[in-house]
Amino acid sequence: MIRLLQPIWLLALLPVLALAGAYIWAQRRRRVTAVRFSNLELLRDIAPKGLGWRRHAAAGVLIAALAVLAVGMARPSVDIQEPNERATVVLAMDVSLSMMADDVAPTRMEAAKEAAKKFVTSLPKNFNVGLVSFAKSANVVVSPTKDRAQLSTAIDGLEMAAATATGEAVFASLQAIQSVPPEGAQGLAPARIVLLSDGYRTAGRFVEEASAAALAAKVPVSTIAFGTDEGVVEIEGQVTKVPVDRKALAQLAEDTEGRYYEAVSGDELSEVYADMGSSIGYRTVAREIAQWFIGFGMLAAMAAAGMSLLWTSRIP
Repeated sequence: MIRLLQPIWLLALLPVLALAGAYIWAQRRRRVTAVRFSNLELLRDIAPKGLGWRRHAAAGVLIAALAVLAVGMARPSVDIQEPNERATVVLAMDVSLSMMADDVAPTRMEAAKEAAKKFVTSLPKNFNVGLVSFAKSANVVVSPTKDRAQLSTAIDGLEMAAATATGEAVFASLQAIQSVPPEGAQGLAPARIVLLSDGYRTAGRFVEEASAAALAAKVPVSTIAFGTDEGVVEIEGQVTKVPVDRKALAQLAEDTEGRYYEAVSGDELSEVYADMGSSIGYRTVAREIAQWFIGFGMLAAMAAAGMSLLWTSRIP
């Protein structure tokens, strides 16, 4: 959609409209003068023959060209999607033992790894992407980088451990974001944490503390509740149910102005990541297209001059 950055310059259309009005008035006055001409035979000899509508074509095109140029002065533009050059995404992945559940084929962990790799490779190349893993504690596995191959290798190498420290995952992610170099800009880079988990917090600081820290840093946390309530794992010969803590994850997203998602399969998780990529990946900027209006106006003016020369041997 075209919008004008300086619509005040549309006032330049007023003299163009005045010119069009003057032309119409002159043509009507000329017709009256022609009717009053007493020598009709002489009038037929000196008047242009066979011009018809072409008599007004050059003037009409010239006026249209001036109108287009006047609109060009108002700086017409279109909105385009442009990647944030310093944007940072930290992917925090739950590697607790509950991720061994096979209610998501082949397991929650393997499905999450495949979807995560697709996600990081789908983001714009100039995004910084970091990786945090969390179980009993949280660790920055890969500091924010543009090296997608390093991230994919690190995701493949994630190993599971006991407990779930959801709050610590957020704190570790915030620490990773602070490590992004300024690259000549002031303040932290625009960032978002994407946290995937399937279980309840059992270790580390409370999620509420992490929410407050993320909100203070103006870093939204988008959460993904992954798995079903039917998931079970066998630990040391004992079968344990591992339902998903949707309420806590939804609250974390709401408190930090992020977005909450649910996924119960690998395909759904990939769709979530695709949607998330589009929502965090770009900013809308205006790109001026005044040059197109100016170019079209010049071509139209040249066309008007050409028609006038061809049909009347003069430039309007």
